[in-house]
Amino acid sequence: GVHSHHAPSHPLVIHVLHLRPTSRVAHSAARNLILSFAAASVAACASAPKSASSVAMAPGTGVVTGGESSKAAIATADEAAGRFSPADVEFMQGMIPHHAQAVIMGRWAATHGARTDVKILCERIVVAQSDEIRSMRRWLGEHNQEVPDSMSTRHKMKMGDMVHEIMMPGMLTDEQMAALDKARGTEFDRLFLVGMIGHHEGALTMVHELFSHANAASDDVVFRFATDVEADQSLELHKMRLMLESLGN
Repeated sequence: GVHSHHAPSHPLVIHVLHLRPTSRVAHSAARNLILSFAAASVAACASAPKSASSVAMAPGTGVVTGGESSKAAIATADEAAGRFSPADVEFMQGMIPHHAQAVIMGRWAATHGARTDVKILCERIVVAQSDEIRSMRRWLGEHNQEVPDSMSTRHKMKMGDMVHEIMMPGMLTDEQMAALDKARGTEFDRLFLVGMIGHHEGALTMVHELFSHANAASDDVVFRFATDVEADQSLELHKMRLMLESLGN
């Protein structure tokens, strides 16, 4: 979707498209650079003499228009913003079963004697990833793509007439899930943290795979979701590694 921008009073409008950062440090540096440049440009515009020519703003865009050619360019840009790629679809369809397994694991904390900090982390994972499953299913439905079941833990891939069920990166096997379900107390905490650390690392692998495609994540929803997964799960990874260390040997 394209966000509407109100026409500012100054004649220069800077329209910044999504940057796909190679790292969060690069993202921050790029953002600071853009903000500095924008502030300097606005200050320069404020002191510049007013132009007599009128400036028309196209509705829903931050681009100055001056005729039919500009309108055509804006229409093309708007159309491009609405496009999505096969990599976007694959990412969303694969992340649903990935999230679904994390939700199952997280719900066990309340009944398996998890210690308080692990239980709080699990509650956060269950709430956040359940919401994200709903968002991913909605996006796929709106784009007329196949929508996986919200609690399926296998990604179904069609190859010709065959349908293959595959596990996404970092997911626990059926045997690992059975062992986690049997564990209680400190043993549950340990198996959960080891399992979920690998699970989160797998999610980051999926995000990096998405961003490795030149035409992927042009869709606003996909871009925001993928960058949120990267930020949230990187932070949770750090917390879980500290929790695992605190359990000792």
